[in-house]
Amino acid sequence: MSNVRPNSMARITTKELALKFIDEQVQEIRNQVGDGKVLLALSGGVDSSVVAALLIKAIGKQLVCVHVNHGLMRKGESENVIEVFRNGLDANLVYVDATDRFLNKLAGVDAPEDKRKIIGGEFIRVFEEEARKLDDIKFLAQGTIYPDILESIKQAEGKKAVKSHHNVGGLPDDLQFELVEPIKLLFKDEVRVVGEALGLPHAMVYRQPFPGPGLGVRCLGAITRDRLNALREADAILREEFDLNGLCEKVWQYFVVVPDMKSVGVKDESRYEGWPAIIRAVNTTDAMSATIEEIPYAILHKITARITNEVEGINRVLYDLTPKPTGTIEWE
Repeated sequence: MSNVRPNSMARITTKELALKFIDEQVQEIRNQVGDGKVLLALSGGVDSSVVAALLIKAIGKQLVCVHVNHGLMRKGESENVIEVFRNGLDANLVYVDATDRFLNKLAGVDAPEDKRKIIGGEFIRVFEEEARKLDDIKFLAQGTIYPDILESIKQAEGKKAVKSHHNVGGLPDDLQFELVEPIKLLFKDEVRVVGEALGLPHAMVYRQPFPGPGLGVRCLGAITRDRLNALREADAILREEFDLNGLCEKVWQYFVVVPDMKSVGVKDESRYEGWPAIIRAVNTTDAMSATIEEIPYAILHKITARITNEVEGINRVLYDLTPKPTGTIEWE
């Protein structure tokens, strides 16, 4: 399959179109893979979950799902992946805790593109190691979607790439696998339609988007463990409050970023230097443009109070009002 979406390709907006796409991809997967075994990079997000369902439909037990905890997951994320896929869907799931390995590699690295490439490259090394423990793994499946490709290549003469996604621009040149990417020509809204047509649970299909590099692109600048922990806790509070206030279905994506900078604050009547937690909440259909969700001030005040009182190291909460363009959805 080409990396360029044909002009003739219809937008997948109905179950009928989704079922047609599924039938086509199942056949393409079978033609590509034959009797070979496939490793799937399973994050637990909608993209990799839809790919998992497609692969299970196409090749069944030839699929081995690998979930790598790179230490950059949201609070409770890896535990939830294990519960849903291994215990709920009976998937052939390999869990790898590589927290120290990734964070050691990322120590002192502050350039966003360098971080993405380190994370993407290290992912592949982990998969290669897992493949060597198995027999005849020749294929690597990924939940790459079309915006990943569009933002990772030059769109026109003289224009620079927006950014390299870990699963596109971050792949090593000496990749030992043949890639299987059945949804790489779909936009996010189309992936969701396909997911529902495959029978995946609604909560899984409409799960919050989460980038492959995880909190690594939300812990801005060089990642430190203390700031990463603060980010993880602040993000958990944001998600909890959005859930309590009925904003989960209303807002397409919402998260916290914590930059590598401090400001002066006051705590317990003393000077308190801390990081700012920056909230971002956007709505979009295709991830190529995005608008800002207007969150009621009462909710923002409660989130601010909880984060500044409950999260060690954070003394300010800010709200990002920048649409895409000019800002991308993620900060890095």
